[in-house]
Amino acid sequence: MFGDYSIGDLGAIFAMQGFAGLILFSVYVLMALGLAIIFGQMGVINMAHGEFMILGAYVTWMTSGFFQSYLPSLFSGYFFVAMILAFIASGALGMLVEWGLIRHLYKRPLDTLLATWGLSLILQQAYRSVFGAREVGVELPSWMMGSKQVTDTIEVPINGIFVMCLTLAITMVVAWIMFKSRWGQQVRAVVQNRVMAGAVGINTEKVDRYTFGLGCGIAGIAGSAFTMIGSTGPTSGQLYIVDTFLVVVFGGAASLFGTIASAFTISQAQSTMEFFMSGSMAKVLTLLSIVAILMIRPQGLFALKVRK
Repeated sequence: MFGDYSIGDLGAIFAMQGFAGLILFSVYVLMALGLAIIFGQMGVINMAHGEFMILGAYVTWMTSGFFQSYLPSLFSGYFFVAMILAFIASGALGMLVEWGLIRHLYKRPLDTLLATWGLSLILQQAYRSVFGAREVGVELPSWMMGSKQVTDTIEVPINGIFVMCLTLAITMVVAWIMFKSRWGQQVRAVVQNRVMAGAVGINTEKVDRYTFGLGCGIAGIAGSAFTMIGSTGPTSGQLYIVDTFLVVVFGGAASLFGTIASAFTISQAQSTMEFFMSGSMAKVLTLLSIVAILMIRPQGLFALKVRK
């Protein structure tokens, strides 16, 4: 597999694929952060998480078109407005779904899986009816175009660097919310002991609704980032949902550090193997490796200890 390349060529290939893996890692982290909050903190298997991501992508696409048509002088900064709107739209829909559907299915994981799978199909058809079946793409501002030349053989796209910086910022904000803010303390209290948290005055239903909304809102931001590196279609979210679940389960549910570590491991493995073999074979080998590790350590890489 490596015999046809020189040492220098292999170094350049691994460097380029490593950076491509970092871009994929950024999308995985943004997707998995929201899913880890929902799955790890609430025990809800949200199979419609990819559709919340695509809602954020469509919001970004519409915001891009609006700025192009009505505010062309401000087009260079449209993405930051689009990211906020994507978070609000996906988060609001998530809170509505939690109120209308999920709150009736707590402690019934199989029912939540089936219900959210049905919801994903409904949302896909809604997107197809509203936006059409064809994939759409956003036009990047001029400052996101082009690439940075690292060496004579290695260059990295500017939009990829931006996506990675965005992921780092969002991760830091989520970590602060979950571990430093008062609301984050309430979330962790509900996870540790729901009955006792309610007994001391914490509104557990409100915490659940806001937690689900936060997770879906982060998925919306992931959708905004996704438009920087790919086109958007009604079923695009399903391409990432399985990998995102792998990231969460492999890293350990409710573990922020585990989510980041597993996203990095999986993205780098897939990106490197896809260069030397087919994409499907790379996914198969990655999946088999994860299954083998989970057979040895079923709680994931970084399990969070909670009171039973």
